[in-house]
Amino acid sequence: MNQALPATAALVASLPFPTVLVGLGDRVIVANAAALVLFPGLRPGLPLALSLRAPDVLDAMVVSRRDGSNHHVLWHERVPLERVFDVHVAPVNDIEGSAMLVLAFRDLTELRRVERMRVDFVANASHELRTPLASLIGFIETLQGAAREDSVARERFLGLMHEQARRMARLVDDLLSLSRIEQTLHLQPADQVDLGDVVAYIADTLSSMANQQGVTLKLDLADGVLVRGDRDELARVAENLIENAIKYGGAAGDVTIGVTHINHSALFSVRDKGPGIAPDHLPRLTERFYRVDAGESRSKGGTGLGLAIVKHIVARHRGRLDIDSKLGRGATFNVYLPLFRPNDA
Repeated sequence: MNQALPATAALVASLPFPTVLVGLGDRVIVANAAALVLFPGLRPGLPLALSLRAPDVLDAMVVSRRDGSNHHVLWHERVPLERVFDVHVAPVNDIEGSAMLVLAFRDLTELRRVERMRVDFVANASHELRTPLASLIGFIETLQGAAREDSVARERFLGLMHEQARRMARLVDDLLSLSRIEQTLHLQPADQVDLGDVVAYIADTLSSMANQQGVTLKLDLADGVLVRGDRDELARVAENLIENAIKYGGAAGDVTIGVTHINHSALFSVRDKGPGIAPDHLPRLTERFYRVDAGESRSKGGTGLGLAIVKHIVARHRGRLDIDSKLGRGATFNVYLPLFRPNDA
């Protein structure tokens, strides 16, 4: 090892992202801790190709050695998890003129995921707004034309237009709510909130809807379950979960709503006796605009954002949302929240 290498090795070791230094024959000279996590089989003295099966990266190394220039190449890792890296390959010469290459791996997976979510979000939001807008335009054109003097048709179309306008208003309200929650996601609420009192109030406001649907709300609310939170946001969680259970939990069934202490946390649960949810849908239920049955959801006034809002509010409260369901056996939504303690104030 020449006198320049210890300093080079120390520099490579200090970098936070996976970095590998290779010498002649593309044999590994040194790899930092992050690189060893990414490539557990890396060993000094062994060819890098034994651990890195990425033809594009290896080709970039050949070109970099040949022309002495830096190169960037994308590397997609498929297993055990799909990840995307920007690999920077650069030649480095020590004091004796030995040609080395440094490879730095920048993980782009999260950036790609966020960008994909943004594109999907814009596309979905545009689609959700386009449908009622197209309906409104069609109704207006009909009223301006063939149905201008038809009072019966006019009343019918005005009713439909009102329904579509309300659908757009609900969607915009949910989008704004989601945006506000995301902006404050890093700030944990600090107020003392009686969870049972919040849930009881929401259940009472939704009792009329439940009666219309032939659904009985059964409450099992413990007293004095105090959590650290934002009362309005927790009311939104209760409203979304209870309303979903009433709408989609099956007609003429029971919805059981509970609040209790469990394992030093508060538990708010909503259980219905509906048709249940297939296992392949469960991991995606809290995604924006994801619906098990899009037609049924829209017909019942759903925006596809309710559970996404619930997930973000629970995350802001440093809680956890669990969903348990089997086809034909209903569904249970459990929300675990930190209890309020006097020294939290």
